[in-house]
Amino acid sequence: MPEIQQPETESSIIRVIAAAGDLRLHRFRSRTFQNTRFLRVWLPPGYDDPANSGRRYPILYLNDGQNLFEASTSFTGVEWQVDETADRLIREGVIPPMIIVGLDNAGKARLREYMPHRSLNPMMMRVQGSRYPKFLFKEVAPFVARNYRVAPGPENTGLGGSSLGALIALYTAIQEPNLIGHLLLESPSLWASNRQIIRDSRAVRRWPERVYLGIGTAETGKPERDRSAVDDVRELNGILHRAGLDDRRLRFVVEDGGNHHESAWARRFPEVLRFLYGS
Repeated sequence: MPEIQQPETESSIIRVIAAAGDLRLHRFRSRTFQNTRFLRVWLPPGYDDPANSGRRYPILYLNDGQNLFEASTSFTGVEWQVDETADRLIREGVIPPMIIVGLDNAGKARLREYMPHRSLNPMMMRVQGSRYPKFLFKEVAPFVARNYRVAPGPENTGLGGSSLGALIALYTAIQEPNLIGHLLLESPSLWASNRQIIRDSRAVRRWPERVYLGIGTAETGKPERDRSAVDDVRELNGILHRAGLDDRRLRFVVEDGGNHHESAWARRFPEVLRFLYGS
């Protein structure tokens, strides 16, 4: 269990001594969803150095924040190792120093908040995913910008997630094409709502500057469903290519034997950061 320090003068911040770097937790109340969750803000090496006091940093928002930094809070007991990977690549000069924000899911409300369209399988009629772009850009992003030195503009803003967290990230990129410059979609649940998000994607003309699509060939362990999941992501890859994204802007990875699990997403995360933020 990581050591937690609660500073006397900053009652709204919980500092976690993470495996690598400075991880700060904010208990965040959302007016959009009418609930409370943690925002997990990871700061790059040197963020608090006086020499960097005027520096502003690119930012990457990632869904399912519980699964990113600490095995003890992860749904499966396995983390993405976001802090270790980002810290290493920054120190090696592969990517620039950046801020990474994990947005915790809402537990039992996760499915409802990450589903933008009504669905019969799973049965979900009262979805709230259409509110997610407002939650992110009208609530979370302004809060983070007030408290941390965030560089503005889509060229400095990324969003991503896995599974349903990737579905809502894709939906948000479609709804707010001028706000996101880097998009990460790991094992996206494109099957949801009878593949409505794929149909929506066909009409999009502006996409983020860089998009990473990742999928494994053993997502479910059921061959027919596994083939369908890969085929769906291949179709989205084709849509993005036809919209003008070349190999410099789009990376499509099918991992042989990769499954629907944090361990797979952690394994691919170094490549994700190199592609989305490397020079």
